[in-house]
Amino acid sequence: MDDHISDGENADIDWNTDDELEIQNIGPTSCTTLVTRDAQAIISNGEASSSAGSSNSNLVQHFLGMGFSEKLVIQAIKENVEGDTESILETLLTHSALDNSPEEHNSCDLSYHQQEQCVNDDELSSDYDESLLEELSESDSWSWSDSETENGDSVLKHEKPISDLISMGFTVEEALSAMERCGPDAPIAELTDMIYAAQMAKADAVFFEEEKPKNSCGLTAKQKRKLYALEARKKKKQKGPLTEEEEVIRLPNPMIGYGVPSESSVTPPHRELPAAAIGPPYFYYENVALAPKGVWDTISRFLYHVQPEFVDSKYFCAAARKRGYVHNLPIHNRFPILPLPPRTIHDALPLTKRWWPEWDTRVKLNCLQTVYASAKLTDRIRKALEKCGDYPSLEVQKYVMDQCRKWNLVWVGKNKVAPLEPDEVEMLLGFPQNHTRGGGISRTDRYKSLGNSFQVDTVAYHLSVLKDLYPNGINVLSLFSGIGGAEVALHRLKIPLKNVVSVEISEANRDIVRSWWEQTRQTGNLVHLSDVTQLDGGQLEQFIKSFGGFDLIIGGSPCNNLTGSNRVSRDGLEGEHSSLFFNYFDILNMVKDIMKVKN
Repeated sequence: MDDHISDGENADIDWNTDDELEIQNIGPTSCTTLVTRDAQAIISNGEASSSAGSSNSNLVQHFLGMGFSEKLVIQAIKENVEGDTESILETLLTHSALDNSPEEHNSCDLSYHQQEQCVNDDELSSDYDESLLEELSESDSWSWSDSETENGDSVLKHEKPISDLISMGFTVEEALSAMERCGPDAPIAELTDMIYAAQMAKADAVFFEEEKPKNSCGLTAKQKRKLYALEARKKKKQKGPLTEEEEVIRLPNPMIGYGVPSESSVTPPHRELPAAAIGPPYFYYENVALAPKGVWDTISRFLYHVQPEFVDSKYFCAAARKRGYVHNLPIHNRFPILPLPPRTIHDALPLTKRWWPEWDTRVKLNCLQTVYASAKLTDRIRKALEKCGDYPSLEVQKYVMDQCRKWNLVWVGKNKVAPLEPDEVEMLLGFPQNHTRGGGISRTDRYKSLGNSFQVDTVAYHLSVLKDLYPNGINVLSLFSGIGGAEVALHRLKIPLKNVVSVEISEANRDIVRSWWEQTRQTGNLVHLSDVTQLDGGQLEQFIKSFGGFDLIIGGSPCNNLTGSNRVSRDGLEGEHSSLFFNYFDILNMVKDIMKVKN
């Protein structure tokens, strides 16, 4: 599913993920900041700053009030000299998880052979859906019901309302302030009314800063740390992905559609297409498998009630990519592109095998995203591993594995992990080497364009049935073309491209396709258009008159409003960007009607 959104439009979307948070690489500043034990004196470049000292003192007190130790707070502030509270809180939560082991468990000093294997050998990273990548494992979650205080007593009865408020999206400060004002026995409705009243009156500064609860409702330091950790997780879980059981159209397990080359079927696949769907022209539509409830029913209904074929690309390459495909192509006599691509991490990236620890049992990578991990994160992982020596504790192993699965990190040295390079992503997705390199496209945009593309080997397997149908060449209408995944797939199948009308809004992506067209010495005609919303019946009629009709209408509209990674506007097909699916349907319908009249 290729991108169809301009850079200006993307600026209004908060990506934080399951398919798409941009991690900014923030380098160290030239100004070294030192915080003293009493957090009163701040020294920057050798000069005293009373205003900075007061600000940092308040910052230290703020995090001390959450229950973190002074030593840990000062260390976190030093690591985040820009003073961003969210970054400092993230660092505190990370260090709290890692630093618990020496005092409470001394787990780094335990013999490695006395520890249990931290990763289930049967649990492949490819089984993690891309729309769940922001979440930690279920064992990571913290439940109020079975939590205990530091003294071993049961939790206070008013902690449950606080956690409920956090789950509803309110901050810890809002929850504690409302409970302080309304009392510990106040019902949830009264607490939420109090918070909303303060927000509507724009009294946040007075309500949440000047009148902070003095005793934090009697919470212990450990309970407060858990509250803030819960709040941080809840921010990442808003509008989370549906489970496969919640889908109206059920997602199959295994996700192999009508068959894949590596899995032999006992019974031949069979389906009956509705009369209105029978080609030619053939159509092929793709989008993310785990979309909001009812989305695939709607897509199927509009596309002539053809049932989607759900396929995970882990059966074609070394990375998972769960997608749904609605098409009217024949499903028999398919064949894969040869040579077959490598299907494990070590086969695809053999140089990583030397450094791969035995406790990292990943065989497949997760879905290849539009973003990559920051240098700060990989450095944090290196330091955590070096701290434990040759045998990291189970806690450290788990932390490292969570990050490796989330960001598709691979081992490039002793205790060193790194994100995939764009060239490696190209290879895993089935594109030719340097397909997106050069021509003015940035490294960040390369990741973005690749993350929104087809997995070429998967799509080619489905399109392979067209080779015998169009031995002299094919006319293609490629909607939301992206970096030309469909065109590359047909070319690798050795199906001549007679005429291709490619519609893609990104100028950089259009340049990539044009460059590939020239480099592969295509003899057909390539026509570029920029906007599917401007493609009308008159233009289609002219193309059909010129080419004699389209044989294949292929594309995947933006998944922005479908993926679990979009916490801001996961509005399904009603969303601003994913509603472009209906343009795909309208264009397909117009093509069918015009060709029907022509014939």
